[in-house]
Amino acid sequence: MNAPARPRRLGEILIEEGLISQDQLRIALTEQKKTKEPLGKVFVSLGFVTDAVMRDALGEASGQDTVDLSQVVVDSDAIKLIPKTVAERYRVLPITYDKQHAKLTVAMADIFDVVALDQVNASLGGRVAITPLATSEAEIENAIDQFYGFELSVDGILHELETGEIDHQNLNVDSGEYSQPLVRLVNSLLSDAVKREASDVHFEPEKGFLRIRYRIDGVLRQVRIIHINYWSGMIVRLKVMAGMNIAETRAPQDGRISLNLSGREIDFRVACHPTAHGENFVLRILDRRKGIVPLDECGLADDELSALTIMMARPEGIILVTGPTGSGKTTTLYSMLNHINTESVNIMTLEDPVEYPMGMIRQTSVNEAAKLDFANGIRSLMRQDPDIILVGEIRDEATAEMAFRAAMTGHQVYSTLHTNSAIGVVPRLLDIGIKPDIMVGNIIGVMAQRLIRRLCSECKQPYTPSELELKLLGPSLDHTDGVVYSATGCEACEQTGYKGRVPIMEVLRFDSDLDELIARRATLREVETCAKEKGFRTLADDGARRVWQGITSLDEVSRVIDLTARLG
Repeated sequence: MNAPARPRRLGEILIEEGLISQDQLRIALTEQKKTKEPLGKVFVSLGFVTDAVMRDALGEASGQDTVDLSQVVVDSDAIKLIPKTVAERYRVLPITYDKQHAKLTVAMADIFDVVALDQVNASLGGRVAITPLATSEAEIENAIDQFYGFELSVDGILHELETGEIDHQNLNVDSGEYSQPLVRLVNSLLSDAVKREASDVHFEPEKGFLRIRYRIDGVLRQVRIIHINYWSGMIVRLKVMAGMNIAETRAPQDGRISLNLSGREIDFRVACHPTAHGENFVLRILDRRKGIVPLDECGLADDELSALTIMMARPEGIILVTGPTGSGKTTTLYSMLNHINTESVNIMTLEDPVEYPMGMIRQTSVNEAAKLDFANGIRSLMRQDPDIILVGEIRDEATAEMAFRAAMTGHQVYSTLHTNSAIGVVPRLLDIGIKPDIMVGNIIGVMAQRLIRRLCSECKQPYTPSELELKLLGPSLDHTDGVVYSATGCEACEQTGYKGRVPIMEVLRFDSDLDELIARRATLREVETCAKEKGFRTLADDGARRVWQGITSLDEVSRVIDLTARLG
């Protein structure tokens, strides 16, 4: 195994950043000759730098990513791969294991220790690709003591709970928290949800048990039920992690958790709500790695991507993304902003809350306590010399008026609206209180979208559609073989027949003809007829395109959108 190239020495970096002096470096080097310890550990033991500073310096010296082990939740599958004796001997901590791609991420104090990497690789039979992350010596030693010797799998922890006592008093104490099985249980459930690519985790108390469900690919799936006795301790732990008030049990609360799971930073947006059998807890998983998708990878057809690019090129006006909750509107908006995010433009956002941090973009969370709502926030943003403004959601007349005022005064505005289709934006804005003459010339365009499950590539089965199905699908634009696919189910997709999701979209670009129809309050049928004459494709059309491409099934598209209108 080849070691990565070393750009700069550790001592040089610490001196350049003013963290140590030349004299301190000489003292540390002298001490290192006597103790034979790694230089980073010597710096920490002499008190010259802290563990956190040393970890960051090691990462910069190696040109590799670093990891803060105090914020890491270790994967139980990874721990099983490397025995404790091997971990202690080579100062290696396994963090996460990707079974599908046979990739193991480990934390090391010295990621250039080729002997250690070779020995670990040999102990795994040479069948696993190892990715090292830099951390400090002290953190490695503490983490090995912390994670080894305790059960980390959900089943093992539940068995431990069933046979032992639970100390509720120590659930919010940092020192020795891994001795508490409920702490490990909560961490293991969150880790398991991230590994299975869930978007939400539901903790739902019933009369005698706690139901735990994950939302995977947009569909809730029960993963296990446990005795209700454990819920009081688990909810204390969750509230402590999310910064909530553990004494308040009768009022809804919101919070946020940040953890290092599966080798990357994961944020959880947390909400608890009182119910008849106790507090219901829901965590929305915000994976920054998946939060921003390049615009050309969003799944748009070529002509729709061209239309969207033309819309984004207009210097002022409003672009709306519509769809129900959980349809990927925020991800699409971030992808659009990322596409135009350069040093030459000032992009400012107002969100509830900020979900994915983005470089160079000024992001603000609405705050009811500080009387910063969407309408007041837009008013404030307009004094910050913005070129582009993102408003998380248009909910009421005040927000809509301020968004259109910003668009009318030379700004490009992006926002979301809850409607069923792109054309449905017009009656929705009328319902909110926006007059047609305000809309005319100020709406650049509208995108509507849904997320549909992708067929599992391992087990999908081809078949010839029936006459009724052909009517629902319409003619194939991309293929002529007349074959579509259905879901089957296998081990790879957990017997569901689907794995992952893709968006279906409709893009409606407003022009003078559509503006004229809106100005005279034309019917939706007239607007749709005019749009289709210009090449507009509906969500149903895009869903049918995805079925013909073999990406999804007709059943799945029918679950998400109404195809019956295509029967005529």
